[in-house]
Amino acid sequence: RRIAEEVELPEAYYLAWGGEFENQQRAAQRLAIVVPLAIGLVFLLLFSTFGSVRQALLVLTNIPFALIGGIFALWLTGEYLSVPASVGFIALLGIAVLNGVVMVTYFNQLRVAGRSLEAAVIEGAQRRLRPVLMTASIAALGLVPLLFATGPGSEIQRPLAIVVIGGLVSSTLLTLLLLPILYRRFGEASR
Repeated sequence: RRIAEEVELPEAYYLAWGGEFENQQRAAQRLAIVVPLAIGLVFLLLFSTFGSVRQALLVLTNIPFALIGGIFALWLTGEYLSVPASVGFIALLGIAVLNGVVMVTYFNQLRVAGRSLEAAVIEGAQRRLRPVLMTASIAALGLVPLLFATGPGSEIQRPLAIVVIGGLVSSTLLTLLLLPILYRRFGEASR
């Protein structure tokens, strides 16, 4: 905008923004529609799975946890939000929700088996530690080659890997530490 205001062009010439900027703008417009729609559909699936608004929202709390790590990783590495980084955020949100489902489902199974709320949370957190860590570490390790790639196309792959790996670190830690606490406080199924 500033360039357009300060640069005087000869008659019959005009400024048009294109290339990566144009692609980024189009992708941002699409994502502004698709991401909320996808989160809404995920919420409906979680609600149909758990039969509880409270537990569906509890699983969705993993999304901000994942976003924190992804944004921080981009900032730390000096990368910017690009189309590949946005794709990385979408993949990251899927993994974060999966880890939340693993935890909450097991807590619910223990409650159905007769455990008290506190016992279910403690035992569930201990027994689901390995599956959650395995899911996150396998996804992160699979992206390490993209993180250190230097060949053609690496500038596209790197932001995706940075977002997913950074987001998995924060999401996994917070899933393992905060989700049990939140379940203990808010997790009883209410319809």
